[in-house]
Parts: sequence; C-alpha cells; structure tokens
Amino acid sequence: MNSPGEQATPMSSPLFSLEGRVALVTGSSRGLGAAIAIGLAEAGAHVVAHGFTRAADQTAERVRALGRKAHAVSGDLGDRSTPARLVQETIAALGALDILVNNAGTIRRAPAAETRDEDWEAVIEIDLSNVFRLCRAAGRHMLERGSGRIINIASLLSFQGGILVPAYAAAKGGLTQLTKALANEWTARGVNVNAIAPGYMRTDNTAALQADATRSRQILERIPAGRWGEPEDVVGAAVFLASPASAYVSGHVLAVDGGWLAR
Repeated sequence: MNSPGEQATPMSSPLFSLEGRVALVTGSSRGLGAAIAIGLAEAGAHVVAHGFTRAADQTAERVRALGRKAHAVSGDLGDRSTPARLVQETIAALGALDILVNNAGTIRRAPAAETRDEDWEAVIEIDLSNVFRLCRAAGRHMLERGSGRIINIASLLSFQGGILVPAYAAAKGGLTQLTKALANEWTARGVNVNAIAPGYMRTDNTAALQADATRSRQILERIPAGRWGEPEDVVGAAVFLASPASAYVSGHVLAVDGGWLAR
C-alpha cells in the first residue's frame, strides 16, 4: 500500500480488481470517504459519490479523471427517506450496485450527564439507523443478483467507550453488531458484509482532538505507529473488502489503527 500522500496506482492483480463494479460511497465529498471513493476507482470501480448538503462533485470529477464512470448525489442522512433514494439513484445512474460503503457519520461531544436528547437521537439516526436502512435497500438489490459487498465504517469506539461521546460510542458499537447480524443472514446468498474500524485519523470528526494539545499528545503516545492516520491509510482495507480477495471474509471488523488496539 502507498504511504500517505503517495499517488496510488491501479491494482494489477485480479484478486484485487474491481473492474466494472459499481460502488456507492456515502460521505465522500472529503476525508475518509473521498479517499475510499478514489481508491475504489483506481482499482476499477465506477463510483457514486455522496455528499451531505451538496453533491460530492469534486470527488466525482477525480473518479472520471481515472477513466471511470461517476455520478454525484446529495442527501441528508438524518432523513430516513434518504437511504432508499440514494440506492435508487445509484442504480438509475450506473445500472447496478455492487459495493456499498457506509462512511457518512456525525459526532456530538458532551459529558453524558449533559447530552441532550436531540443530540443523542441525531447521532443514532445518522450513524446507526440510517446505515441499517442503506444496508437494507442495497441488500435487497444485491440479494436479487446473488452478489455484493457492504463495508460499514465503524470506529475504535466500537470496542471502547471513549470520552464525552456516549451516543457515538453506542452507535458504533451497534454498527459492529449490525455488521455481524447481516453477515449471518446474507453471506450464504452472495453478499459479504464487513466493517473497517479506523483509528485516530486526521479528519473533520477529530478536529477538536487534534486542536487539544494535551489530548493529542496522549493519543500519539499510545499509537505504536507514532502518528495520526491519514484518509489514504484506510484505502487498502476498503479495496480488499470490496474485492474478490475477501471472498471468504464476512462479519469481520478490520481495525486500521496503527496498532492502537494492540497497546
């Protein structure tokens, strides 16, 4: 895999080829989602790039520059009608849906005793409930075709409680169990469901932690790799789980954390 900032090259092995596959990547206007969308395209996939308030046009342009088909869509994943629409638009635009990457998410920071109901509900709706709805809508299409890959973006807080993010920890913990539950039902029917648990990545979601000198130092001291992760660090895992190389992998949560969980 390329180092952060290095230009990636298309996958040459058929084991990792996504040639002709169609992927929907939520939250792909920037950060992890954009990196994953570009990585899938470099491996051969056509991509529908989703953004929250506006379509992920820049990501779609980068996909087209690689010679792949691309379509940009927008939609509020706090709205429970959005998941089915995104799947429908993907199939209408590119003819199928082979790979779903549920990357979009939100986080609200506050002590548990001060967490408002509306903040709890917003995080659970976006990070868990609407991920289920996306999986359900995509899963129906994939099950009919007898093949597909679903990759949910979990978190280290799928395993740990975190600090000041009770709703996020609950949602990501639930997401790992959802991943396993869907894998139990769908793997024998050709649809593999897995998750990636990124470590501490330089994204908008971790901006507050990066800006806190004490907390940032504490985090770095625990990461064996000695650095924060970059969005590109997740790309190899996503390509693997979307590709034929992972044909016998389902219900797994793959940590990409620089060794954090091993410490």
